[in-house]
Amino acid sequence: MSTRGPLARCLLGLGVVVGAGLAVVGGLALRPPGLVAVGLAAVVSACLAGGVVRESRPERHAIVEAAWKAGAATVAVLLVLSGTAVLGGTVLTLLVAGAAAAGWTGVWLVRTHRAPAPPAVAEFRPPSFPLPPVSSLSTGDLGREWVRTTTALNGRLDARTREAIVVRRQQTLDELERRDPDGFARWIAGVPMPGSDPSGDLRRGDPAA
Repeated sequence: MSTRGPLARCLLGLGVVVGAGLAVVGGLALRPPGLVAVGLAAVVSACLAGGVVRESRPERHAIVEAAWKAGAATVAVLLVLSGTAVLGGTVLTLLVAGAAAAGWTGVWLVRTHRAPAPPAVAEFRPPSFPLPPVSSLSTGDLGREWVRTTTALNGRLDARTREAIVVRRQQTLDELERRDPDGFARWIAGVPMPGSDPSGDLRRGDPAA
């Protein structure tokens, strides 16, 4: 449910209408070279935004969403500034650009301070019984072991438990590579998502005798 009051919604709607009008005027005033420049700026912004998001959220949908939003925002801002320059001249354009920058900064600061705390991660408790050696697990079980230990590393761990999980993961990878080097190489070459099950790219098989 929206927490904006009627006045805020009214001002927001008015701003959208005015901005849309200025964008139309700016688009009509620009000649083909200017429109090409706007398009190139949008492409550059989209690529930069997609690259930044990819570093923290490698999911394809997140990258695409960030890219198109950045591109659309760039086009909108440039067209609005062009329309403002046509109707009000350079001084008014500078004032609008400054006000937009100040408003964006204020919104960013408010959202930063009001950002909810990340949900608490459940504390991982290691099993009280010895784990079977990875060499005794099937290929499917090795894949599930990799997924399980990935989830475990996201929990609250003491240093000894974390070290034991890291060693277990290394043993799991070594065993997977030993059983099917080509399939393991395909999985690595595909830049797998964190926590993905590698067994789908490997030959199914029983543990070695």
